[in-house]
Amino acid sequence: MRTAYDVETVRAAERELMARLPDGALMQRAAAGLAAACADLLGRVYGSRVVLLVGSGDNGGDALYAGARLARRGAGVTAVLLTPERAHAGGLAALRRAGGRAVGTDAAEELIERADLVVDGIVGIGGKGGLRPEAAPLAAAAERSRAAVVAVDLPSGVDVDTGEVRGTAMRADLTVTFGTHKPGLLIDPAREYAGVVRLVDIGLDLPPGAELEALQHADVARLLPVPAAESDKYRRGVVGIAAGSARYPGAAVLAVAGALRGGAGAVRYVGPAGDAVIARFPETLVSDRGPKKAGRVQAWVVGPGAGDDAATVAEVLATDVPVLIDADGLRLADAAAVRGRTAPTLMTPHAGEAAALLGVSREEVEGARLASVRELAGRYAATVLLKGSTTLVADAGGEGAVRVNPTGTSWLATAGSGDVLSGLTGSLLAAGLAPLDAGSVGAYLHGLSARLVADGAPVGAHDVAEGIPEAWREVRA
Repeated sequence: MRTAYDVETVRAAERELMARLPDGALMQRAAAGLAAACADLLGRVYGSRVVLLVGSGDNGGDALYAGARLARRGAGVTAVLLTPERAHAGGLAALRRAGGRAVGTDAAEELIERADLVVDGIVGIGGKGGLRPEAAPLAAAAERSRAAVVAVDLPSGVDVDTGEVRGTAMRADLTVTFGTHKPGLLIDPAREYAGVVRLVDIGLDLPPGAELEALQHADVARLLPVPAAESDKYRRGVVGIAAGSARYPGAAVLAVAGALRGGAGAVRYVGPAGDAVIARFPETLVSDRGPKKAGRVQAWVVGPGAGDDAATVAEVLATDVPVLIDADGLRLADAAAVRGRTAPTLMTPHAGEAAALLGVSREEVEGARLASVRELAGRYAATVLLKGSTTLVADAGGEGAVRVNPTGTSWLATAGSGDVLSGLTGSLLAAGLAPLDAGSVGAYLHGLSARLVADGAPVGAHDVAEGIPEAWREVRA
């Protein structure tokens, strides 16, 4: 499992490690990793032109020491000092001894335009609120140039704890981060600025209680439900799907498609789209008598394509089994009824739906995803899966580590893909997974399926559903 820690925790771990190491040893570890990453990106170091953008913090020192290592290998290295009087003295001396030079900002843009590599060491992990006016032109020049951009620990100008970008920020092709991932490197919009992220181990001893967790194949494989020899369809779990309407019968079909591939033993469908569902999936148990008379289930999915059927949403919320609420169900659900449930609840809004639930703009949710998912989970006492370019899952109440989904593709932005995710995740709930795990595993398989079936080309939601078994097999392999 990949984890990310906030600035305060990272700094405490760094202080503890520095107390046990010789003076400057920790920075040298970071600089060695940074220089190696820069060399890999350049391919040929000798004769290359490297520009270091150096601020006053330790990131600037890392950049200077890494620049000295590159200069000793034959690169032409120039450090642009944004605040010359506050530049790291040891790093600056090392660069000059290795044959590098240091200049002010007057000729910086011209140097950047002619560079092969730009190293962003402007702001450290404590930076807030975007780049200062004197640094903003350097970010613009780097974006215009043909140079590859490597960020030291994080792209300057992003908020490393939240993933927010409030102003101008550096866009990197590669971010070399030290000791642990930071939340802003895994959450959009900051993640978009980070490019590829390379983690350099510098020996930090980090405590339990990460800010973010990102599952990997092995973690998902351990959570997947696998039937035992004595299992039957009922022991494996039955998921109920209350979805679709006369106007949106396809939502029901897609939710059932996801559910049939999610590990539960059977799928019960309740709603007006029964004919469409049974025509496509004859193995579905179809009923038109409402959730109460549909038969026993271990979890419900309610809301996809439901239109204005508030009565069905209320009936499902009154049950004593886990419930996943999606799409129209989020609009129709009574907030007090959600908060008052004794069985688990999983809400799966996209940014627009989350904004409506929180009473803010969509832009506010998209710009502050981590805060938004925690706020929703706290306000509704429910686990929340916030869909989007970065899908986040927060446990009920909003406390503890938030899960960030590492799979997916931009081709998932297609009609009906959320209905497939709801069915898949509801099936995992019925198979016995806790809401946080069901949401995380559902998002992981859904994103991986889309990536596999798309392979760089457009896909439909039905393609994503059909690709889930392949994703499942890849994870288990």
